[in-house]
Amino acid sequence: MPNIKSAKKRVLVNNKKTEQNKIIRSEMRTAIKKVDLLIKENKLEELNCALSAAFKAIDVAQSKNIIHANNASNKKAKLAKKVFVATKGAAEVKVEVKEEVKAEPVVEEVKEEVAPVKKPRAKKATAKKEEVADKE
Repeated sequence: MPNIKSAKKRVLVNNKKTEQNKIIRSEMRTAIKKVDLLIKENKLEELNCALSAAFKAIDVAQSKNIIHANNASNKKAKLAKKVFVATKGAAEVKVEVKEEVKAEPVVEEVKEEVAPVKKPRAKKATAKKEEVADKE
């Protein structure tokens, strides 16, 4: 236990701030859990609203330095990926139902392209120094 008055005040202020930080961190974790629960229950209509609330809670925690900026980005990316996979999976189920009619595959002929033949370069005439000297 501190003896100096300023140290006593620091203990009180730190305890108060710790409680406030716990509340914000708890709200963030709760928002993330709500998104996970909606994904498991496959409630896609409510998912976007819950996702934006979770993003807001993460941003608040980041702005108050409760979590690091990279940690916040990581959490948001993981949530977005989970939501994308959940909504994409639901979209694939709907597409599979529509594609029950079998269609014949279309075969396209592949034309081979022949590269033009390059002519060899003509050698440049090089005169040796001795030959040039003899002509003079």
